[in-house]
Amino acid sequence: MPNRCEKKVARGGRGKLRTYRSPLARYGMLKPDMKPAILLCFSALAFSQSPAAQTKPAQPSEPQDLQLSKVRGTNAAPVQDPKWPPAGPTPRTADGHPDLSGNWQPNAIQQNVDMVGSGVDVPMLPAARAIWQHRRDTLSKDDPEARCLPPGVPRMSTTPYPWSFIQTKDLLVIVYEGGAHIWRKVFLDGRPHNPQAVETWLGDSIGHWEGDTLVVETVGQNAITWIDESGIPHSDEMKVTERISRPDLGHLTIEHIIDDPKTFSKPWSFTTHPSMLKGELIEYICQENNRDVEHLVGK
Repeated sequence: MPNRCEKKVARGGRGKLRTYRSPLARYGMLKPDMKPAILLCFSALAFSQSPAAQTKPAQPSEPQDLQLSKVRGTNAAPVQDPKWPPAGPTPRTADGHPDLSGNWQPNAIQQNVDMVGSGVDVPMLPAARAIWQHRRDTLSKDDPEARCLPPGVPRMSTTPYPWSFIQTKDLLVIVYEGGAHIWRKVFLDGRPHNPQAVETWLGDSIGHWEGDTLVVETVGQNAITWIDESGIPHSDEMKVTERISRPDLGHLTIEHIIDDPKTFSKPWSFTTHPSMLKGELIEYICQENNRDVEHLVGK
């Protein structure tokens, strides 16, 4: 029977009991007082193995998609496959539009953690800048995403978990691995925004095609979510436009345009470059064993 430490490590690789949830923890920015506990855990594992177990011959290497699944949500770096993403032309649907369907990884951790620090010009009004500075000064201790609340749009595109696009003629469904296993429905049938969609976590999304680019407009979100981990705020009147294109088989380009006169002096934008995920989405339950909150003490 494995001890508690063994259970936590063994299950953590598959998204069951991951100990630390936020991008700060996933990318190695752990507080010093947390490191002894981690070392103790791995020490206990090392000494609990029998001599026979320690001298077993090396196992065959695992497929890369399994490696990606095991290291997703940890500090480990997966082995890169030089032949991935695959090359090829943009796939198209029967009506001639690019087919966006597939599993995608965001490749946008810098924008997720610190939009301004990544080089994006964010024209915050004085009141919004004061809120942002306070959140930075307190080390983002009140970040809603660290409490397993949905990140909102556009942060859903930068949170470091993959998603699936499922595209039909009149609907694009987006299923997210992270952000508490949530989804979006983008209506492509020409309907207007639903006026009853107000103060929601992911808003109301409608889309249309402009040539080979899908233009998605989202309104009706609440003002609780942050645009990034550093704490860029927004109001409940924010409109987010995503311009999604698929230049080839293995890549997407998503330009995000943020328009919120209550928070910013003018519309601004940033662009991400997702790539095809090698593998499938895995189960990730943020609310299970979430250890972030006890370490988010600020300063």
